[in-house]
Amino acid sequence: MVIGIDFLMDSARKPEPLEPHWYFVQVASGCEKKVKTNLEQRIQTMEMSDRILKVEIPERQAVRIRQEGSRTASAEKIFPGYVLINMVMDDESWQVVKNTPNVINFVGTEERRRYGRGRGHVTPRPLGSAEVNRIFRAAEQEEPVIKVDLEPGHKIEVTAGPFQDFNGEVVEVNPERGTLKALISIFGRDTPVELGFNQVRRLDE
Repeated sequence: MVIGIDFLMDSARKPEPLEPHWYFVQVASGCEKKVKTNLEQRIQTMEMSDRILKVEIPERQAVRIRQEGSRTASAEKIFPGYVLINMVMDDESWQVVKNTPNVINFVGTEERRRYGRGRGHVTPRPLGSAEVNRIFRAAEQEEPVIKVDLEPGHKIEVTAGPFQDFNGEVVEVNPERGTLKALISIFGRDTPVELGFNQVRRLDE
């Protein structure tokens, strides 16, 4: 039997290398940075840098305005409880990530167990390029997110100004101006008034 040269060349070819993709990994609450640090150490120790390429915690800038008017700049996680990993998925790289302390599981498709209760195996689902671009665009936005300690529905006490010692309920918050609107009972009627953040105190803290 004669074996063609094309067959011999095909059999000798190495398989095409797998392409890296981005994956979401769920982690224990508040442990995002710890997981990133531990996983990056494991990548180096276990010589997996050619298959696990990047570990990211998507964040954006935020400015928190406190009631007294002070402003604090900070980084805010876009997806609390998750880290984003760029990796070539195979059995070994999956094990390195999955066995990192405080890692819960990859985000993907869950295959239900045939018998018994409990979660079945989760097949990791790679993110599409559009999803990845949207995530990193959100992290790179120029305008910081404004956060305040007051939200509609919070009960407040007015501590300064003509309505001092009145109680009310927040109905609208304007972080850019540092003001809020609240309904205050005046002569038995709920009246909307505008107040500064530094003129009120939350009653339900």
